[in-house]
Amino acid sequence: MIFTEHLETFHGLPVFTLPETGEEPLPAAGDVAWRLDCFTAGDVPFPEVWQSFRERVNSADVRALVIGPWWEDEYIELGPVLELLLADAEDFPALRALFLADVVGEECEISWLELADVTPVLERFPLLEELGVRGGALLSLRPVRHESLRALRFESGGLPGQVVRAVGACELPALERLELWLGVAAYGGDATVADLAPILAGGAFPALRHLGLQDSELQDEIATAVASAPVVAQLESLSLSMGTLTDAGAEALLNGQPLTGLRRLDLHHHFVGEAMADRLRAALGPAGTEVDLSGRQVPRQWRDEEWRYVAVSE
Repeated sequence: MIFTEHLETFHGLPVFTLPETGEEPLPAAGDVAWRLDCFTAGDVPFPEVWQSFRERVNSADVRALVIGPWWEDEYIELGPVLELLLADAEDFPALRALFLADVVGEECEISWLELADVTPVLERFPLLEELGVRGGALLSLRPVRHESLRALRFESGGLPGQVVRAVGACELPALERLELWLGVAAYGGDATVADLAPILAGGAFPALRHLGLQDSELQDEIATAVASAPVVAQLESLSLSMGTLTDAGAEALLNGQPLTGLRRLDLHHHFVGEAMADRLRAALGPAGTEVDLSGRQVPRQWRDEEWRYVAVSE
């Protein structure tokens, strides 16, 4: 799986990419999620794109912001871009949503995206309700308390274990949706099932209603841990999709605590056999739980061994 299209909506708003010139009329500042993209801007440096945005759009009314490719000729890490945003944080009092690195595969592979410490975003925007981040290289996070954040999403082919542990150590009393694409060790995804323990305990996130622990080569082990995790009782939806889930992980889910309180169980992109898939549907379907078992994968042969793969890695 690769990203082939940019975000079309974000935080309930249509995404609008700032055009290169000021010739066409712009939407009202609060009516769209503003996307900044060096490529669309005519391959100019991001500081010039940022300056153009500040001059043409009333920052006081901007509700959502999406950062696309932030380099022109030579690739640079995200840090300098965040410094610009953070330096002007007081000029964005209405900002409620930020997505970092809306980049598709033909622009840069997800594993090549070099990010930064995103903790200052949460510190400087105390009213932020949604934060999305794509990529894992150079990504870091420190434990923080944030009163307003409702949705946190890390999309990565290799999410650093340090970030996973930091998420679990954060105090996010308003958090309703948490999604972690854990990825594979070959691309920096070194989180262990033990790193997920604070999240699975549920205490730090009392408002959590959706949990996604996805895209992992440890998907069976994660499913086994989830099967007895206290957090499940408070969830409306659970995603263990995009990874290497097999019959062993599905069996653990069936033998664990009841999942019939879920409205939806998302297991798409999996390696579960048809017989086990039927057992899952039979166990959960009558209770009204929607089970997504689409995208059954077939193991590949590698040196006389079966190789199972996640949906997003490189």
